[in-house]
Amino acid sequence: MNGLFITLEGPEGAGKSTNRDYLAMCLRAAGIEVLLTREPGGTPLAERIRELLLAPSDEAMAADTELLLVFAARAQHLAQVIRPALARGDVVLCDRFTDATYAYQGGGRGLSQQRIAELERFVQGDLRPDLTLLFDLPVEQGLARAAARGRLDRFEQEQRSFFEAVRQTYLQRAALAPQRYRLLDASQSLQQVQAAIDGLVPMLVERCRG
Repeated sequence: MNGLFITLEGPEGAGKSTNRDYLAMCLRAAGIEVLLTREPGGTPLAERIRELLLAPSDEAMAADTELLLVFAARAQHLAQVIRPALARGDVVLCDRFTDATYAYQGGGRGLSQQRIAELERFVQGDLRPDLTLLFDLPVEQGLARAAARGRLDRFEQEQRSFFEAVRQTYLQRAALAPQRYRLLDASQSLQQVQAAIDGLVPMLVERCRG
């Protein structure tokens, strides 16, 4: 079996976690070893950094602080979870990865894409996802879904303009690397989205066994 690194990206309310679990079920049914993880987080230390990033606070977090915390969590995640799993030949399904950093800290916060790219090279070396599933939906629909889940985290409390920039950055990145991205219409019903995922499963199984 070949290790395969698959990331699931998209804004609030896009259904990444639900569909990550569904894809894992499909792959496991085909006899593929799958590891589920998420960012920021994935290890006890990285999950503590996640809490810092998501918890609302009276102290405003500087954009550079946010960026560095994201990559600090990622460095730990890669060392402890992602790289060992890929070395074993597992399929790693990760809810968000560095595309989210370009979208949220680059697009949303307006930080330099070059600065993010430098940290990407420093922390990841040449490791990049083999495939990225981008779940896209209109901002208003995504925020309504997020609000229905309950209390909003620090990011979910941002203005609509922030999330419009996030969405556009995701779409721009997908357009620049069509060989890596699969764009999925997350505004559809869950059944329709998962039918689209079903269409990807044979290709993924073949890649794992190839």
